[in-house]
Amino acid sequence: PVPTISWRKVNGHNPSKARLRKSQAVLEIPNVQLEDSGMYECKAENSRGRNVFRGQLQVYTYPHWVEKLNDTQLDSGDQLRWECKATGKPRPTYRWLKNGVPLWPQSRIEMINGVLMIQSVNVSDAGMYQCLAENKYGTIYASAELKILASAPTFPLNQMKKTIIVTKGQEVVIECKPQASPKPTITWKKGDKVLRENKRSEVC
Repeated sequence: PVPTISWRKVNGHNPSKARLRKSQAVLEIPNVQLEDSGMYECKAENSRGRNVFRGQLQVYTYPHWVEKLNDTQLDSGDQLRWECKATGKPRPTYRWLKNGVPLWPQSRIEMINGVLMIQSVNVSDAGMYQCLAENKYGTIYASAELKILASAPTFPLNQMKKTIIVTKGQEVVIECKPQASPKPTITWKKGDKVLRENKRSEVC
């Protein structure tokens, strides 16, 4: 006798979009997605008995960005940490380029699973960077520019008064805030002598 045919997804539910065709002999899943992966079972039975066939559906996907890079501006001496993250099956692997040239690990440069770290950046690190995520089905790119600020110390106009008048016995605070990159070291002098901290003066 003609068998009755049924389909089921082992350890799960049949996709709601699935269709049965040709007297239920064909299971059709339109627009297959990752979550449709799994083991499917076809069962045929009639009055003489039954038979079962199982088949594994594996779905592979092109890489897709979950997290991209952003243009970044750092002071010389800072640490850069960029992360690009992609999904895909097989799981994507990552490569980095700087100005179109492959970037390799060095004493200051570390690359692990889509994370790029550069210790103590300097002007030579500035440029356009690309992260590549790839599997055997394709490659996607994410780009960002790294700018490094480097400037000698400057004192904006009117930041410090040339003359400060205080009453004897009062406390006085004199601020020195130069603009510079990287952060400068600051020393104070009284006349020609370097000012040392003591019970009455403090440098912070």
